[in-house]
Amino acid sequence: MIIDDEEGIRLSLRGILEDEGYAVEEASSAEEGLQKAEASPPDMIFLDIWLPGMDGMEALDLFKLRFPDMPVVMISGHGNIETAVGALRRGAHDFIEKPLSLEKILLLVQHTLEMGELRRENKALRAAMDQNEDEIVGQSPAMTEFRQELAHVAPTDAWVLITGENGTGKELAARAVHRNSRRADAPLVAVNCAAIPEELIESELFGHEKGAFTGADSARAGKFELAHKGTLFLDEIGDMSLKTQAKILRILQEQSFERVGGMNTLRVDVRVIAATNKNLEDAIARGEFRADLYYRLRVFPLRLPPLRERAEDIPLLLAAFAARMNRRGLTPPLFSAAAVEALKRWPWPGNVRELAHLVERLSILHPGEVIEPSGLPSEMRRPAAGNAGISGASAGKGALSPGADVSASAENESGLERFLASDMDFKSAKAAFETWYLERKLKEAGGNITRLAELVGLERSYVHRKLKAGRQEHRGR
Repeated sequence: MIIDDEEGIRLSLRGILEDEGYAVEEASSAEEGLQKAEASPPDMIFLDIWLPGMDGMEALDLFKLRFPDMPVVMISGHGNIETAVGALRRGAHDFIEKPLSLEKILLLVQHTLEMGELRRENKALRAAMDQNEDEIVGQSPAMTEFRQELAHVAPTDAWVLITGENGTGKELAARAVHRNSRRADAPLVAVNCAAIPEELIESELFGHEKGAFTGADSARAGKFELAHKGTLFLDEIGDMSLKTQAKILRILQEQSFERVGGMNTLRVDVRVIAATNKNLEDAIARGEFRADLYYRLRVFPLRLPPLRERAEDIPLLLAAFAARMNRRGLTPPLFSAAAVEALKRWPWPGNVRELAHLVERLSILHPGEVIEPSGLPSEMRRPAAGNAGISGASAGKGALSPGADVSASAENESGLERFLASDMDFKSAKAAFETWYLERKLKEAGGNITRLAELVGLERSYVHRKLKAGRQEHRGR
């Protein structure tokens, strides 16, 4: 697509590109270009900086937010280094000056479209690798009910209010609603209402015109405008001032607004998902939150339970976070049954986020090792009475993948007693135990090392090295 108010430029570019077999669309203004791109997104855009109405830099912001992977090449007849650098910083793919070199144009188009294809392939690969990153994990009754409610509301356009303590996964839930909605191909624009200073929140939400206030060197679109046709996620909505609440209520009701310092009314089509960790009904009683805004947002309420109310999901969450660590190149630890039970007893003030950080920290400190209660942070340790070192109950099956059954046999206990009765130092005992544990698991896996690696949750090469080193040490003795 060529967006330029000079007809001669459009005709010249169109002629040479169509001669090379490209299909070309034209627009004489940014507004027209955006409208045509919404109807049929092009693979690449040539965008003039100096345009009537919305200028090219402002249009660039909108194109990059609505079509993040679409390459936009800026054109200017009055170019300078400062303008070019500014365009590139705002996401432009390249910057060319008039008069246009047709040879350079053809090379640029060829290389840009080839890069675009590579980006799409890489994005697909990353999506395949990270497909579980945004999954809501849990099979407890509370989470089963939550997922059922989410599945009902997501395909509709109903507004959603998600409540829950910090760290329960409210943003994850908002993404799931958007991903399963009819707006999934449009933007999900997130606003952290608690992180934006009061004096800037109107500009952030509604945008501003050039010169609207000190520092407003150019016009910028706000979050409402950028979320057009998509979803606007208002996180921590309870932290907005009453003044801003009043303005948002009007916009939500009318789906129209003016930019700060502007006179033109802009109309948008957005689905709103709001989230808060506060009890808004209590805030209403204290006069801190508007009741009319609360009931406007609370079309479909979703409550995320805190982790302490669904402790039975902890083994599944541990497995999910272990898989995440593997994808990031870290080797997660294994949690014994006793450690898992200790984690279930912890009240988790930071909820799922706190558990995720714990797994990441232990993956860095103790990669691939067995975590017993003694290896947990001191505040989480609640050892059972009489538990000394490795007990038959916690190690009857050795190191456990989260959720595995524990069944200590007499054979296991006798083998462990030999370790406890030996005079080996800690390092030697640890190495001997690892070999003993892996040899026992290898029998369960029918002698198949690949299956063994799956059973214990470690890389095959790591398991093979451990077994080999252990056997060599045994022969050496």
